[in-house]
Amino acid sequence: MAETISSLQDLKAATTASVESEAPKYVQKIDKLGRAYATGKRKNAVARVWVKPGTGKITVNGRDEQVYFARPVLRMILRQPLEVTARATQYDLMVTVAGGGLSGQAGAVRHGLAKALTHYEPELRSILKRGGFLTRDSRVVERKKYGKKKARRSFQFSKR
Repeated sequence: MAETISSLQDLKAATTASVESEAPKYVQKIDKLGRAYATGKRKNAVARVWVKPGTGKITVNGRDEQVYFARPVLRMILRQPLEVTARATQYDLMVTVAGGGLSGQAGAVRHGLAKALTHYEPELRSILKRGGFLTRDSRVVERKKYGKKKARRSFQFSKR
């Protein structure tokens, strides 16, 4: 049975012993092919991202990044974790993404890429966490309610 604590000194000693455990140590998670894998999500889009050492080539659903994400803003969103960590030309990315629109897919790839980078290099976690790339953006489209035209939009009101 556990010891009984009879004084404040004993209580302080018991609590400091349990609190002194350090922050969790993150370890490298790599498969046998030398790749790190992570899943990213945004709205209804789900992206599966594999990171391996290379020259900076990004392949999305079997196509080049410039072809799949034609708008420069989407490519900028996708590359943010690499730019912040100064690893833009060190890794090749292989991405499969499904669901949602292009904006949601770019956000999902960004989230998955940040998680995969932390699996490959755990010391990058603090930089990516500070940038907000590891947090899943949980905002989704609100459902339509009955008696309404959309989620909140009412039908036009007429007094007569």
